[in-house]
Parts: sequence; C-alpha cells; structure tokens
Amino acid sequence: MKAVLLSLALATLGLAACSPPPEAEKVVNVYTARHYDSDLVLYERFTRETGVKVNRIEGKADELVARMRAEGQASPADLFIAADAGALWRAQEAGLFQPVTSETLTSRVPPSLREPEGAWYGFSRRARVVAYDAGKVKPEEIDDYAKLAGPRFRGKICVRSSDSIYNLSLVGALIEAWGPQRAQAWVQGVVANMARPPEGGDRDQIRAVAAGVCEIAITNSYYYLRMASGEDPADKAVTERVKLAFPSLDGKGAHMNVAGAGVVRTAPNRDNAVRLLEFLTSAEAQTHISASNFEFPVSPDVAAPESLRDLAAVPAHPMSVAAFAARQPEAQTAMSSAGWR
Repeated sequence: MKAVLLSLALATLGLAACSPPPEAEKVVNVYTARHYDSDLVLYERFTRETGVKVNRIEGKADELVARMRAEGQASPADLFIAADAGALWRAQEAGLFQPVTSETLTSRVPPSLREPEGAWYGFSRRARVVAYDAGKVKPEEIDDYAKLAGPRFRGKICVRSSDSIYNLSLVGALIEAWGPQRAQAWVQGVVANMARPPEGGDRDQIRAVAAGVCEIAITNSYYYLRMASGEDPADKAVTERVKLAFPSLDGKGAHMNVAGAGVVRTAPNRDNAVRLLEFLTSAEAQTHISASNFEFPVSPDVAAPESLRDLAAVPAHPMSVAAFAARQPEAQTAMSSAGWR
C-alpha cells in the first residue's frame, strides 16, 4: 500500500513539473502628472482592448521624478506621463527614460512634437496664449508675444510664478527663437508690466482679468476652454467678458507645448508600456482627449472636435518642443534675475 501511495505522489509531482506556470498578470505601471477623469476612461479602454491592467500613481511631475530616482533599479514604473515638454525633459535629464523606436509612434507624432531620439512622445497639444478683457484690449495689441512686454501693458498683466513649468517653457521658446539677450529684455518687460506679484494657477489669472485686476493674462488655452464649457456659472460669466487670443512668435504661429510620455529605463513591463504609449497617440485617444479636456491633437491627420476645430487650426510655431524644453535652466536664470517670483 505504501508503494502505491508513493507512486501516486511521484506521478502527481511529475504532472506538476510538466504543467506551465500560471500566466503572470498583464500590467503596466503608470506614474502620471495628469489628473483628469478623461485619462481614466482611456486606461479603461486600453485594458478592455488589450487585457493589460493599468496601475496608476499620480503626483506632481517633479515629485514623481524624485520618486523614480530614489527607487532606482527597483522602480515599478513603466511609463511616465507629464503635461509639459519641460517636465519630460527633466525626467530625461535624470536618466529615467529609454529610447523607443516605433513606426506607429513616428507615423502619428510629428518630429517637432517628440524627442528626436525617441525618449518621449507628445500625445496632445496646448497653446500658451493670452486671455484679455475684450472691453479694454484690442486683439491687434496682443497678436505677438513681443507686445506683452511693451509699455502698453505696464501694470496690466497677470501671470503665475516663475517656477510654473508652462512659463519656463514659454521663456525657453523665446530664448530659442530670439537668443538670451532679447528674451531677457522680454522677461524684464513682463515683470515691469505685472499688475500684482504672481499668485495662483492659470484659471486664477483669467478670473483676475474679469475682476479688473489686470487687462491680460498669460494662460494655457485649455484652462480657458474648460471654464467656458464647464458647469460653473461664475466661470462661464468670466469667459463672456474675457476672451482668448493666440499671439504669434515672429509671425510663425503660437507657442505650442505638449502632454506626453516616455518609457522608463528600468520598466519591468516595457512592451506593455510601449503599447500604452502607442494607444495614447492613436486617433481614438487623441480625439477623446481633445473632446474631453479641450487639448488639441498632435497628429495633423486627426481632426479636433467641431467646437475646437477653428482654434486647433490656428498656426503653431514649428519649433521643436524638445528644443525649448532643454532651455529651462536658462529660462529660470533669466526669470530669477529679472525678479519674476
């Protein structure tokens, strides 16, 4: 009897040894500085289509970069998502990305809206533009970024602080286009034109224009558009008085930035990270982000929703987002030396 039991036990062990191990759960771990419900919808769609579960950690871009650096080789992060090319550049400079070569990505994302070596790719666009009091300001007075630093707007500009990544990227673009000296003069002019010390976010600047604190405000386009289309009656009333203008940089179009993502160098689920990045650049995802969050598609082959079509067609400056993103240290120096708090 003991011999029979031993034979059965050995047979069971043999079957177990020959059976394949249970398949590991298919996941992708996302560290994201975007905090929009519209993105959650996209993650759910991605999971339905691929079977890959999206695990998410949200935070400010710099905090997430610091976290990944501290985690080192043990970091679970597969994909880092940020709302500005400057934030993506910081992660790149910290050595956190690996280059990704993908025909899908290069066909969907124009060269000017991605890092040249494939470290990161944009998947939506937003413009850094001007909100203005339509009762006090003429559109032709703000049709060029250079005019914002002129004497016409002495004491009449609202803008957020110099540590805002959006402002750093804008000044970085001016340095790239004009050179350090002219950009420094522009920064000094804007500081002289401030109606108050910088405070609050972009929506606070727009509301300050409506309240008569200033005549113009520097803001990202989608903040204004979200206020105009939201359910808050007070914000809607603001956008009835305050309008949006798209200045041009040297007559070549408005300054455009991107939200985008890069695959983390130590990604434990690299292939899934690439699949998610490709999904975020798909026509489906670009259309959804545009319709839900009032950003613009990166691909010229993807049409913006009807409500945004005219604005999405506004000429965009052809400057590479990677070029101005790398100018952040110079931009910070210029702004600090001018007293831009």
